Amino acid sequence: MASLTPVIEHPDFLLLDEELDADTLALRDRVRSFALEHVEPVINDHWERAEFPYGILPALRETGIVGTYIQGYGCPGMSRLQAGIVAREMGRVDGSVNTFLGVHANLGMGSIYILGNEEQRQRWLPAMARLEKTGGFALTEPAHGSDSVSLETSARRDGDSWIIDGHKRWIGNGAAGDVIVLYARDEADGQVKAFVVEKDDDGRHPEGYRPEVITGKIGKRAIHQADIRIEGLRIPEENRLAGCESFAGVNRVLKATRGGASWEALGHGMAAFEIAARYALEREQFSAPIGSYQLVQEKLATMLSDLVSMQLMCRRMAELAEQDRLTDAMASLVKMTTSRKALAMCREARDMLAGQGLLLENHIARHMTDMEVVSTYEGTDSMQALIVGREITGISAFTRKRR
Repeated sequence: MASLTPVIEHPDFLLLDEELDADTLALRDRVRSFALEHVEPVINDHWERAEFPYGILPALRETGIVGTYIQGYGCPGMSRLQAGIVAREMGRVDGSVNTFLGVHANLGMGSIYILGNEEQRQRWLPAMARLEKTGGFALTEPAHGSDSVSLETSARRDGDSWIIDGHKRWIGNGAAGDVIVLYARDEADGQVKAFVVEKDDDGRHPEGYRPEVITGKIGKRAIHQADIRIEGLRIPEENRLAGCESFAGVNRVLKATRGGASWEALGHGMAAFEIAARYALEREQFSAPIGSYQLVQEKLATMLSDLVSMQLMCRRMAELAEQDRLTDAMASLVKMTTSRKALAMCREARDMLAGQGLLLENHIARHMTDMEVVSTYEGTDSMQALIVGREITGISAFTRKRR
């Protein structure tokens, strides 16, 4: 089982991909080929060693997908559906590489594109699109995960510079990235502003920016997240993204990338189904393939049903986003549903493989633990459920003041 080639080739039971135009089909196949040819052969080793496979970056650059929805600056200007298919195909092979791409291209580059001025876009985006520089997105703090709007990292104006102090955590590419977009609260007006932290020509971070790679993770091991201590970090005014004058700027970036985690979950679900279906035909017990038994066939049918429902939800989400009709509650419902179903599928597939499912060489354990991460980031299942619950009842269950 060293290959991800499935028994059922790329499950699309309701033939949804037949509706894709030629450009989108070519994009799907290009990303799929890259992931299978360049990522799948090396990822288990890097995952086990908790190292990112930087050797894949030249091939990733050649795919022409870096920058996804960004128009110009060497980026492809994709539709929401196309960007979703990129995340699906990446997630279908590996979550760490998908996270790298999402953080670098969608959040880091996206912040500069949406919130920066033209000079700033020209200064950073073309090099990032060519992967000559890698990016990060520093929003989350130790005490403010789901409640990111309450971030406490502070910024104060000092002449032509800003002095930033605070603490960020779970920041993808936060240690290795060359260009980190960091969000902090202006002490003068209390509003959230965005700043770009750059490494110097020798690859060193500026004084006062102290990232440390978080170790001991059980999922997404091949992408580094950082814990960042920020003490007296001086950032020039020219590195402040002027389009961010409040947390509304952050929301503009998050809105542009909303749905990526759902598409990734779909990719992991596809992988789980493919691995389980193939194994069911290969593995014999009691003188017959386990796929010939009723229990296993029922499991596979249920997995396929869940997979199809995820595909339909993601496609409709992309349509609504393209029409600018996707609400927070809609996106939360899709994220909650796809995360739950994909995680359940990965666990079911791991169980079907029994002891073999514990081995990295069979891939499913990596998908299963990576899905634990997907279920947590961009809002946990519980938070997504509460957003949907607020939409249903009109009552917010998570903004009550303490007595």
